[in-house]
Amino acid sequence: MAINLTKGQTIDLRKDTNDLDQITIGLGWKVREKKKGFLGSLIGRKDDAEFDLDAIAFLLDENGKVKNIGDDKLRGGDIVFFNSLKHSSGTVSHSGDNIVGGSGTQDDEQIVVKLNSVPAQYHSILFLVCIYGGTSRKQHFGQVESAYMRAVDGKGKEIARYSLGSDLTYDGKCSMVFGEVYRRDGGWKFRAIGDPHPYDSFVHLLKSYIPK
Repeated sequence: MAINLTKGQTIDLRKDTNDLDQITIGLGWKVREKKKGFLGSLIGRKDDAEFDLDAIAFLLDENGKVKNIGDDKLRGGDIVFFNSLKHSSGTVSHSGDNIVGGSGTQDDEQIVVKLNSVPAQYHSILFLVCIYGGTSRKQHFGQVESAYMRAVDGKGKEIARYSLGSDLTYDGKCSMVFGEVYRRDGGWKFRAIGDPHPYDSFVHLLKSYIPK
C-alpha cells in the first residue's frame, strides 16, 4: 500500500520491497472550476485558457548544484524538461509536454528514472512543476483544486504519494518545488517538499542551483 506523505516527510525507497531499476514520478492536477454566469453557460463560452503545467527535473551534484546547464536553450545538460526530454546518461526521461492535463485522476506528465543506473556524480534529483505563462494568464496554484506527485516502481506499484489541496498560501504562486529523490547510506530516499514560488518559469529557480 502506498504511503501518503505530508510536507517535509521522507521515506526510504527500499530495494527489498520495490523494483527500483526504474521508477516513475507521476504528476497530476485538477483545476478548480470557475463559476460562470447564466449567459456564459447558455452559449458555452469558455473564458479561461487551459492550465499548462510543466514537470521539470534537476539532476544535482554532491553540493546540491546543477553542474551542466547545457546549451543556450538549456538542452543537453542536467535539466530534463519539455525541450530536453532525455538526460545524456539515459537514466532520466520526460514523457513529453501535456498542454491540457487536469483530469485529477491520472498522471498528466511523468518523469522516468532508472534509479539503480543514475551515475554516481548525481546525488539527488529535484522535481518541479511550473504553470507555463502563469503570470500573463493570471493563473496560479491557488486556482488548482488538487495536485499530486507520486512514485511508482518498475512493476507499477505505487510507493508513495504527496498531495496538495487548496491553500491560500498558493495564491499568486506559479511554480512548485514538489519533491526529490536523494542518495543516503547506499540507497535512495523520497522526500515531499511542496515549496511554492511566484515564478512561472523554472529558469528563475535554476539560478539558485547553479554554482557561483
